[in-house]
Amino acid sequence: MKTPIEKRKIRWGIIGLGKIADKFATDLATIPDAELYAVASRNQEKANEFSKKHNALKAYDSYETLANDPNVDAVYIATPHTLHRENTIMCLEKGIAVLCEKPFAMNAEEVEEMISVAKANNTLLMEALWTYFLPHYQYVLKLIKDKTFGDVQSLSADFGFQRPYDTSTRLFNKDLGGGSLLDIGIYPVFASLSALGLPENIEANATFFENGADSTCSMTFNYPNNVNAYLKSSLIEELPTQAIFECEKATIKINTQFHAPTTVSIIKDGQEEIKDFNYNTIGYNFETIHFNNLLREGKTESSIMTFDFSRNLIKTLDKLRKLINLEY
Repeated sequence: MKTPIEKRKIRWGIIGLGKIADKFATDLATIPDAELYAVASRNQEKANEFSKKHNALKAYDSYETLANDPNVDAVYIATPHTLHRENTIMCLEKGIAVLCEKPFAMNAEEVEEMISVAKANNTLLMEALWTYFLPHYQYVLKLIKDKTFGDVQSLSADFGFQRPYDTSTRLFNKDLGGGSLLDIGIYPVFASLSALGLPENIEANATFFENGADSTCSMTFNYPNNVNAYLKSSLIEELPTQAIFECEKATIKINTQFHAPTTVSIIKDGQEEIKDFNYNTIGYNFETIHFNNLLREGKTESSIMTFDFSRNLIKTLDKLRKLINLEY
């Protein structure tokens, strides 16, 4: 029988050992009341290598073996988008709390099934959209909610970079949910939904690679009172990757790499004040600490990244895919 979680460190497992899992594990090591207990890949050598680098106790060559380890308290799922539903449900049915990387799944139907299984098993489930938990982003959301500088009049947010087209990598592999929208377009979409809510109307157009994955996606979200959000994702050009909120009395600008630890500029009366949040981690620790607290408190849903927010996010992505004729 496991020692009660209140009296010991939370034992984490990681399923899928790519770049983002490496970042997650690096930041997990900075959290005193948690530890990396087990990792799983479909390749034993890769699991061993990752385990050695991050001091995990167990290294498994299958996701199922990790899910069957009774000592695992929580799992971070960092597999390709197309496997999120399957991997999440497998763990939830074992009573393991799940923090699943964004996008939560491939469509709203899959997300609904995941939430249903979590509820049936009375087990914690949360979408890992780390930006929501970063101090600079929470700071900006509070400014907007409190109307510190009046109402938001428009939002411009983008995320873009250029990579060599290579269908052997997940980013460009349509069979794994690759393309700009689900991978990075989710961040500008998230910015709009978290700050302004659901839009009244959506317009979108896209360009595509030869394999059918989207190379760019340009989106306009229309809100009441002529407020618009202008959003874009791209895998073929470098974009500022900023989120700029034009308010009645000032401009709030989340500087480059707005989705990651960064600075915030307040531009008012021609003067720019830069707020530095003095980050000293990659930034994944904030969502993990929140998740750990939920687990210790016996909660089964986040008060920040709620099921309803995840539902709205995936439904918006579904709507965008329909508008640009992107099918998986």
